[in-house]
Amino acid sequence: MNVLITRCQQVVDRYHTLDKLLQDPATLSEPKKLAKYAKEQSTLQDVVTLFSKYQAINEHYMQAKTWLNESDRELREMAELEIAELEPQLEKLEEELQVLLLPKDPDDDKNVIMEIRGAAGGDEGNIFAGDLYRMYARYAESKGWKVEVLEAAEAQSGGYTLISFAIKGNDVYRYLKFESGAHRVQRVPKTETQGRIHTSTATVLAMAEVEQEDFELNESDLTFETHRASGAGGQSVNKTDSAVRVVHVPTGISVNMQEGRSQHDNRERAVKIIRARVYEDYMEKIEEAKGKERQSKIGRGSRSEKIRTYNYPQNRLSDHRIGLTIVQLDRIMEGKLDDVFDALLTYEQKTKLEQPLDGDL
Repeated sequence: MNVLITRCQQVVDRYHTLDKLLQDPATLSEPKKLAKYAKEQSTLQDVVTLFSKYQAINEHYMQAKTWLNESDRELREMAELEIAELEPQLEKLEEELQVLLLPKDPDDDKNVIMEIRGAAGGDEGNIFAGDLYRMYARYAESKGWKVEVLEAAEAQSGGYTLISFAIKGNDVYRYLKFESGAHRVQRVPKTETQGRIHTSTATVLAMAEVEQEDFELNESDLTFETHRASGAGGQSVNKTDSAVRVVHVPTGISVNMQEGRSQHDNRERAVKIIRARVYEDYMEKIEEAKGKERQSKIGRGSRSEKIRTYNYPQNRLSDHRIGLTIVQLDRIMEGKLDDVFDALLTYEQKTKLEQPLDGDL
């Protein structure tokens, strides 16, 4: 309990410090710093408000406890009634404060860049990659988020060998960060003449979209090549060197972009994806260096990690990380993913609550 109170007081102190900083003329002259402080203060508001309520009730509770030592029997009885009423209120507030004080993923409020690739299963894997893209696009639409396709390599049989797209909105990464890994589908392909169920996979990579000020990407580490776009496209395809290939030399991570309207547009899109990929690689290495499991086993997953099975004959989705089974696959493929993401968020919160509360803010 002492740790909880200490943490809450630290939050209150920081909140008041930010108040002063936001009124400082030096801060007011720097819009980026002003926005940064304002954003940080807004994240502390709920704790400050709830802790103020807790302190008021706790003061009342402590006063009632002193009355237990009074000689007046009626006063003691009144104190007992007061204590019985206030104790459960304090316990509830303590639980709520503990949840609010859980460490937050600093990327939760960021936009997301997603990459989906057809993997095992040939044509069927590519078709499933297309199904997954439509599933996420419909979910994004239901949340009022904006979807922008950055790169797409359509497969001859349908779907995609690769599709990259940005999803922009409020707290996008908070929900979609769970999606990285191998997604397995079990169904009868349209080309299957004997009705046999095939198993195929598509891989998903969900990356936080990071700006230059959030993560420094040294442009001297990048090499740029231009070439003519290939494949089906508009009239300008194969006529100008508008496609751009970018390589991040230290990691070898590369992006080939030709979906944009111009070389400048392709270069901008490619750098955006490169920055997200390099940041993802950087975060994975940090976690490995610390010897920690990947965000409670449901955060940044590797593409080789089988996270979910979509069983069409049984209309069943299974998330293998948290033991979740939902027999409503048809609804889920239409983008109704709230039950899945709510379960993952609850599991993440439960896992964090099981960790000891650190006294440092």
